[in-house]
Amino acid sequence: MSRLRATSLDLHRIQAICFDIDGTLSDTDDIVVARLARWLQPLAWLRLTAAPERLARRLVMASETPLNELYEATDRLGLDAALLRLARVLRVFLPARQPAYRLVPGVRAMLAALAPHYRLAVVSARPRPSTLGFLTHFGLTPYFQPCIATAETCEHTKPDPAPLHWAARCLGVPPEACLMVGDTTVDIRAGRAAGAQTVGVLCGFGEEAELRRFGADLILPTTADLATVLLPSAAPPPR
Repeated sequence: MSRLRATSLDLHRIQAICFDIDGTLSDTDDIVVARLARWLQPLAWLRLTAAPERLARRLVMASETPLNELYEATDRLGLDAALLRLARVLRVFLPARQPAYRLVPGVRAMLAALAPHYRLAVVSARPRPSTLGFLTHFGLTPYFQPCIATAETCEHTKPDPAPLHWAARCLGVPPEACLMVGDTTVDIRAGRAAGAQTVGVLCGFGEEAELRRFGADLILPTTADLATVLLPSAAPPPR
């Protein structure tokens, strides 16, 4: 059965949609894979591993769960704010680098289709400057303003439900009327803890088996497919 049809979503409940950024709106995983592949390139001559690009993607996908667990631990210990401050200090001394922004294909059209029908928010664990930088770069801020939750918005971030609860209040709907869309188990856990329905997307860091295990109500190949699910009239005509 197609992942577009195998849904247990209660469409009548959904009044608002909360989007993660990295791997969901932003094609972050491909950016990370490309950078890592460049670092691995000098090892290619050894022929002991897969091609740098394939190896880089395997490493990125394998790191998703332990990195999320590490981030959750720092959040629970109250160390995330200190780490953010340290990162800002280090950026002062490190060479300036132009931010790399890449939009998941089809996301802009998807947002334009959904905006007249649903209230939209961002719920990201990114720091606020890079979150706003990404949205501004692609002209997406008007879709979400003022409901943009970042790492600094609440005392705890995902998978804690606090950012989802904040977004629901900002949007003026109960958390149960929200749909959390993200590419990792952190997004699914946060949505379920808040009482929201959840959609996992496979265009980012997460893998289908993990997203299913943590209870995603629907899994889509890419975020752009969401309009087809929520607005059946947006589906392309059959061939």
